[in-house]
Amino acid sequence: MGEEFTFQNVRIVTQAIANVLKRKFPGCGISVVVNYDTRFLSERYAAEAAKILSHNDIGVFLAERDAPSQAQALQIIKRKAQGGLNFTASFNPPEYNGLKYNTETGAPALPAETDEIEAEFRALSKGYDFTPRYPRTDFIRRIDLKDDYLAFLQGKIDFDVIRKSGLKVGVDLLYGTSREYLDEILENNKIPMEEIHGYLDPYFGGIAPSCTEENLAELIKLVPDMGCDLGVATDADGDRFGIVDHRGRFISPNLILSLVLNYLVGVKGWRGGVARSVATTHLVDRIARRYDLPLHRTQVGFKYIAELFLHGLIIFGGEESASIAVRDHLPEKDGILAGLLVAEMVAASGKSLAGLIDDLFKEYGERFGVQKNIPLTSERQRKLRKLVENPPSRLAGRAVLKAEAIEGWKIELADDDWLLLRVSGTEPLIRCYAEAGSRADLESLVAAAEEKLG
Repeated sequence: MGEEFTFQNVRIVTQAIANVLKRKFPGCGISVVVNYDTRFLSERYAAEAAKILSHNDIGVFLAERDAPSQAQALQIIKRKAQGGLNFTASFNPPEYNGLKYNTETGAPALPAETDEIEAEFRALSKGYDFTPRYPRTDFIRRIDLKDDYLAFLQGKIDFDVIRKSGLKVGVDLLYGTSREYLDEILENNKIPMEEIHGYLDPYFGGIAPSCTEENLAELIKLVPDMGCDLGVATDADGDRFGIVDHRGRFISPNLILSLVLNYLVGVKGWRGGVARSVATTHLVDRIARRYDLPLHRTQVGFKYIAELFLHGLIIFGGEESASIAVRDHLPEKDGILAGLLVAEMVAASGKSLAGLIDDLFKEYGERFGVQKNIPLTSERQRKLRKLVENPPSRLAGRAVLKAEAIEGWKIELADDDWLLLRVSGTEPLIRCYAEAGSRADLESLVAAAEEKLG
């Protein structure tokens, strides 16, 4: 904020979106849902966007207060709006902000749509000037996003099972938009709860509002100290999750996705397609094979999973970045739903989360995974390009069964072991993902990748 993310750039990109919407929906009344998170100036940015849209004769449903991204998606669908603007940088550090655009489906926009907006932005940037100081208030309506979302969510979770189990939940709201959402729905359903960080702090307690093990240190301590059976966290805009077991052990999103999928198809009997991103655990593949479910592999980015969801091709989708989609819900990731599904799963099983993980590994085999960041240099980028163009037939002394240039370079070996190298879209890093059936094989894969990159 203050460098790339400025009020003038917010005005220009909002005008660019307005222009694109007017071309896409000619001759009809256009409306847009505008939302924001708890970051410094997010509410001001949202108000500025509403003003620009109002001067384009576009109706604005402006959130009364900060709200989770998925609550906005529900309003886009309910109000038959033509799009949604959300001022959030999601899980990124407090000095950042961002503008997220959702289409009339409620789903994140695909590249073809964002490319058109970016092209319009570049054209406008050459000489854009906006002079009106005040919004056209007849085009702007303040709305509450919470009540509709909580009512919608109520029917998605078996709260009776959770309540009867006596499960106690630790909740870390990370100073974000899920406050008075996640905690309120638990309270409304009389689920015992211990809550932390349920208040506004634009600095997020001095950390990035991301559900990583490092950032959930207080929740990790709270859960065993307060006798909780489970810990649940959400990020700044509420669409990603973090889970802690009763011993205060952080559970990786890959394991949570696998557990939830196994619960939905194995216990609840769901059937249909399953999707995962190229960087997500192949435990998902093993579960899909076990139940003979169609498996879809996507690029990194929830928008690709949302596209499958909208076409009715999947009942479940997930990414290792703590993103989840399930049938009959929303075409937007939902960290609140994910945490509640985990609570339902634990309650229904009568076991601890640790016990469920043991059961999962007994049935599908233990898996070890890692994500490592490697600083990006021009030389490493050249070597990565060379790997994409000429993949080796062997790596770490093992035969390469498959190599593909998707999101960088991914190779697959026997027993569902794999390695992915991809350039980050937001930082000067090469992201290294790997998974294997033993720690030794995992370490060998990562070491071989680092040797190839130099």
